[in-house]
Amino acid sequence: MNSQGPQQHSITEAAAEWAVRLHAGALTEQEQAELRHWIACDSRHEAALRFAEQTWAALGDVHKDEPVHRQRPATAAMPQRRPKRRRPWQRAAAVALVVVVAGVGWVRGPDVLLRMQADYITDKGEMRTVHLADGSTVELDSASAIRLEYDGVQRRISLIQGSAIFDVAPMVGEETRPFVVQSAGGQTRALGTRFVVEREADRQAWVGVLQHSVAVTLQASPQEGSTDRVLKEGQAARYSAQEGIVPLDQFDVERATSWRRGVLIFDRQPLAKVIEQLNQYRPGRVLLADSDLGEREVSGVFRLDMLDTALATLTQELQVQRLDLAGLSLIY
Repeated sequence: MNSQGPQQHSITEAAAEWAVRLHAGALTEQEQAELRHWIACDSRHEAALRFAEQTWAALGDVHKDEPVHRQRPATAAMPQRRPKRRRPWQRAAAVALVVVVAGVGWVRGPDVLLRMQADYITDKGEMRTVHLADGSTVELDSASAIRLEYDGVQRRISLIQGSAIFDVAPMVGEETRPFVVQSAGGQTRALGTRFVVEREADRQAWVGVLQHSVAVTLQASPQEGSTDRVLKEGQAARYSAQEGIVPLDQFDVERATSWRRGVLIFDRQPLAKVIEQLNQYRPGRVLLADSDLGEREVSGVFRLDMLDTALATLTQELQVQRLDLAGLSLIY
């Protein structure tokens, strides 16, 4: 990211102003309604506000475990009846915060925001197993991130990026909270033990069941298709805001999660898809110079700790050329 576009800069400014106003004190009922409306208008707004609040906290001015707008209003805290006038220092602080937030984004790009949102994150080529307090475990794939949002009602996890396998501790004894994974406009509720969720885009993900079953539900009605479905062991489905929940009848869940065994398995997959997968695990980036070349089918088992060797073998067997530059490999 070299710079913020006009729209993103406008979001950054608004988020910074809300962060300063939240720090200044309790919002009026009208201001709370305005904030809720602003957050609901664009999927980027809540993340921008979280980033602005955490940046403010990092500057040493204030620390919050959770953003104010995520907290339920306390009955003891009575909102002011008259709208508060914005003080001059608030506007000046918001302007300063915009400069800091935009500057951090310029240098580090979306990686900074991701790390501030996530409780657990993996770098490219890294896998990690997270043991949760309730006894559940999460296996994070390469370049993946999750945020824990456990409360008294749900054991909820947000999958912010990438893919993860969830091995769920059952609801027994004192544990009565359902286990739910939220991602890309949908949620997956465990009805058994183990399942995988991969976030493919901002409003698209797929779910596969490794043991028992899960219930998948969309948070909003799609343009077409179903809004809820139960998946059993071995089954998978993709969901999106456009097509709803679509079963993946020929999908091999075990093959799709082969990364947990240290390998990537491809069976007559287009080269473009194989390269896309390799880019998720291998340092640098591989690019195809010819779109027709990307349609050629590839089969093989690639070890994650030998992806450079796999790439060399791949180009040799396909009889194509490869040009290596700094952090970039061009196949033509």
